[in-house]
Amino acid sequence: MGEGILKDGIAAGRLAENQYVSNFADLHPPFVEHEAFVEADRCYFCYDAPCQTACPTSIDIPLFIREILTDNPLGAARTIFEQNILGGMCARVCPTEQLCEEACVREEAEGKPVKIGMLQRYATDVAMAEGAQFFSRGAETGRHVAIVGAGPAGLACAHRLSMHGHTVTIFDARPKPGGLNEYGIAFYKTIDGFAQREVDYVTAIGGITIETGKALGQDFSLAELAGRYDAVFLGIGLGGVNALRAEGEDAEGVDNAVDFIATLRQASDLGALPIGRRVVVIGGGMTAIDAAVQSKLLGAEEVTMVYRRGREQMGASGFEQDLAAAKGVNIRNWLAPRRVLTAGGKVSGIELGYMRVDGDRLVATGETATIACDQVFKAIGQMLATDGEGVTLIGGKIEVDAEGRTSMPKVWAGGDCATGGDDLTVTAVAEGRDAAESINRYLMG
Repeated sequence: MGEGILKDGIAAGRLAENQYVSNFADLHPPFVEHEAFVEADRCYFCYDAPCQTACPTSIDIPLFIREILTDNPLGAARTIFEQNILGGMCARVCPTEQLCEEACVREEAEGKPVKIGMLQRYATDVAMAEGAQFFSRGAETGRHVAIVGAGPAGLACAHRLSMHGHTVTIFDARPKPGGLNEYGIAFYKTIDGFAQREVDYVTAIGGITIETGKALGQDFSLAELAGRYDAVFLGIGLGGVNALRAEGEDAEGVDNAVDFIATLRQASDLGALPIGRRVVVIGGGMTAIDAAVQSKLLGAEEVTMVYRRGREQMGASGFEQDLAAAKGVNIRNWLAPRRVLTAGGKVSGIELGYMRVDGDRLVATGETATIACDQVFKAIGQMLATDGEGVTLIGGKIEVDAEGRTSMPKVWAGGDCATGGDDLTVTAVAEGRDAAESINRYLMG
């Protein structure tokens, strides 16, 4: 590590310049053609295809793998994009070990599933590199749909609506489209500006306009959109961050993990990003893992994740937990934050209380532990950053029916902001796609 690693407090330049490049390289280098053929040959092409059933977007996995095996990667890509137009990103970030690959017969038989995610990336990368477009814009219908949020749900919805011939305008509050894919995913999972290349690929179908820097509740209201457009889809994600509810959480050095990840994703010089020497991340989900691992990769000497329940209850997959451990992150369970300790107004440590399960309740044992640190990241979940703008909310999310319709006429919703999802990119894509089909049925009578 660089000479600056022992600096106390939050500081930049903790590593040598070349280490940032290697630390944040592609987590899973893509298959070359021969590797794809060898891996595709491992597939049993099951008749009942449990892998396909486990996929939230229902991609015909045996078919696209067979197409790769017969040297037809473009055909494989078309099979993938028919169900999931953001199949390239999902191949990079989906927890395949909990979805399609967990259901793979080879996983059950020998503990080594077919690498479906890697094969999906191979096919979609070939198609995008060649600029192959498999779907065309439908005959113009004269109908205009507004979409709020240029993330996975909004983009998938827009593409499918354009296939039906509707005109789409997407509004997004951020400077760049992409949503979670652009701002919320670990740097090493999607490198080289892939999120923006995928936005360009999706919108190349035509009939889709994206207006950035336009926020719901500030630049327009939901009622205004519903009045101006034939239908509205909300794919606004969860912009708010839950509070720790611990004493001292406003101290200098306590930051939101989602903001940290977004800043890192947009950084032109990773060496200029400040990070603490000793970092504590509160939470047990994917955001917590991404924040913890990237803190370590930026040069933090000690990184500790703390979660109030056991490892089995953590939102992060077993693979992600193992990745964090392999990168030197210490994961401690059954601990909840009580008090942020400070010295001179800055974080100096965090006091935690031990927890246990009593029946169906999580209760404090009365014992405490203290971890010395100079930076704390909050990654304990997000909440809707709006009061609903007139749609019904349940549990802090927008209530929708099986087709994504909200309580407000002409308004649909999907992705992380809506009920029924599981905060996965692939699920957001499925919900955006299916809402588009519902909107099309509504618009066409």
